[in-house]
Amino acid sequence: MAKRTGPQNIELISLIRRLKKTSTKENIKLWKRIANDLEKPTRKRRSVNIYKINKFTRDGEIAIIPGKVLSMGDLTKKITIAAYQFSETAKDKLKNNAITIDELINKNPKGKNVRIIG
Repeated sequence: MAKRTGPQNIELISLIRRLKKTSTKENIKLWKRIANDLEKPTRKRRSVNIYKINKFTRDGEIAIIPGKVLSMGDLTKKITIAAYQFSETAKDKLKNNAITIDELINKNPKGKNVRIIG
C-alpha cells in the first residue's frame, strides 16, 4: 500500500497551514473545511465552470472554490470568486472579480457571506 504524502507544493502547504491557523484563531470551521479539501490529491480537487458559480450564488456573495475555476459560461451577478487556481481564460473573463483564497482570508477572516461551490 502506498504511503500518503500530501501536497508537495510549498505555497499550497503554507496556505493550508494558514487556513487551519485562522480557523483555530477565529473559531470558524469554514477555513478548516477548505484546508481539508485542499489537502486532497490534485485529481480529487474540484474544478468548477463559471456558469455553475453563477447558478448557485446570489448577488453580493463570495464564492470560494477549493480547486480550479474553468472558463465555460458567463458571470452575470456581482460576486467575488476566490479559488486556489484559475484557468487563463477564466481570469480574463472574471477580471476584478477573481481573488486568491489567501486574499480572501485577509479581507474576510470571519468568513461572512461566503459559499463553498463545487
